[in-house]
Amino acid sequence: MLFTGHSEHTIDAKQRLAIPAKYRSQWDESVHGKAWYCVPWPGGVLRLYPEKTFERLASSREQTLTPTGDEAELEADLFAFAERLEMDKQGRVPLPRLHIELTGLKSEVVVIGARNRIEVRDRASWVATRADRFERLASLVEKIESERRRPG
Repeated sequence: MLFTGHSEHTIDAKQRLAIPAKYRSQWDESVHGKAWYCVPWPGGVLRLYPEKTFERLASSREQTLTPTGDEAELEADLFAFAERLEMDKQGRVPLPRLHIELTGLKSEVVVIGARNRIEVRDRASWVATRADRFERLASLVEKIESERRRPG
């Protein structure tokens, strides 16, 4: 499933977020699973991955009984913060209190399509930086393509 676009939403008093209807309408449990995995990310972002996408990505890296110190730390931190969230019948997911605290999100948010995931960000910050983000788009593509071409 390709997640695109954005929409404004509110985290309700019970700390639930309604998954936008445009994403729910494409949801196929046999392909995506029954739930989402939520990962808080620095910079005030919640990343939500469909259950099966998260599991596939988590399994795609080589696994070992003897990870390096950095690998072991990354795995412990990333998976300790990740939480599985089931949607209710209205398409809402309960956001973990810790995730809201870590990201500093308030009730007014924007839900952004980000390829294989959706992201939840502060609405005021998103609106304030939207024009700058658009202007940086071409230079960001150039930077990433240059890094990919660099022998490594």
